[in-house]
Amino acid sequence: MKVSAQAVAVWGKIAPSHSITAVMITDDQQTIVTGSQEGQICLWDLSSELKISSKEILFGHTASVTCLAKARE
Repeated sequence: MKVSAQAVAVWGKIAPSHSITAVMITDDQQTIVTGSQEGQICLWDLSSELKISSKEILFGHTASVTCLAKARE
């Protein structure tokens, strides 16, 4: 089975100052979650037209976020 995917940039014309080290897309494909080398977790809204807008940024980790996983319901 062949699967195709489109590349999507998660920022505008200027890249963010943090280094993205982990990426996860929710099951409904409406939210992208990124982890950064600086310990931040960012939530991004993803529209059906593949437009991305920032939603929330979470602080608190003291080390790099190198892995993301979803919790069971």
